[in-house]
Amino acid sequence: MQDTPSHAFDRAIALQPQPDGHWLGHTSPEYANMVGPFGGIMAAQALNAVLQHPQRLGEPTSLTVNFCAAMADGAFVALARPVKTNRSTQHWLVELQQQGETVLMGTVFTALRRDTWGGDELACPVVPVPAEVAATPRHGVAWLSRYEMRFIDGGFPAAWDGSDSGSSLTRLWLRDQPPRPLDPASLTALADCFFPRIWRRRANRVPIGTVSMTVYYHADAALLQRTGTGYLLGQAVAQAYRKGYFDQSAQLWNEAGDLLATTHQVVYYRE
Repeated sequence: MQDTPSHAFDRAIALQPQPDGHWLGHTSPEYANMVGPFGGIMAAQALNAVLQHPQRLGEPTSLTVNFCAAMADGAFVALARPVKTNRSTQHWLVELQQQGETVLMGTVFTALRRDTWGGDELACPVVPVPAEVAATPRHGVAWLSRYEMRFIDGGFPAAWDGSDSGSSLTRLWLRDQPPRPLDPASLTALADCFFPRIWRRRANRVPIGTVSMTVYYHADAALLQRTGTGYLLGQAVAQAYRKGYFDQSAQLWNEAGDLLATTHQVVYYRE
């Protein structure tokens, strides 16, 4: 008998191997969103199907997922298939399915990392340390309670009055609640913790839905281990809003100023 994971995140991404080579998972009420699960947890579940696969080579370097349909509460099937394996790289197709229909599809690129020259052109912003920033009370959908958030600037609008702030920039410290050692799956979910930029820009809760999200992993296993349960500094901003869709980019640094991941997503909105 397998032990039940103690952390809500590990329970949410848990997958059981099936005789046909696929994985069986189940949605978690602890990561529920307005409609279906939190998108970050779905992306983490898809990545976990690759992380657990016996044929996996190397560490995640990038992930792209397309949210095809809302996932209903209950069981789902995760499929992960390597489509090309080279000496040091591997390309994967991933899917989450319910009742034979695809609710998420995507790709994962893994690689064996090697020591090379490196550097960051995007500098970590100079901000107050986490202890100097008050934790923001979280209310509403369940998944928000799974993260500690300390907004430095660009938090939720003080009033939902439709006024245009002129900027969608947000900076905050965040981490799993309760704290959990960082790994690729939890980093994936954290990359989707930024509320829709149009809400920040226009102070209006218009209906939205992420259509596609990409995460680039700049941290290897050793850097994630050094980060541990510490806070991540997140920064997010939109680029353009056009005819019902906008894109937003975000970065995640650890407390030491190391850039761990960058992410980009396309979001549908309706007015």
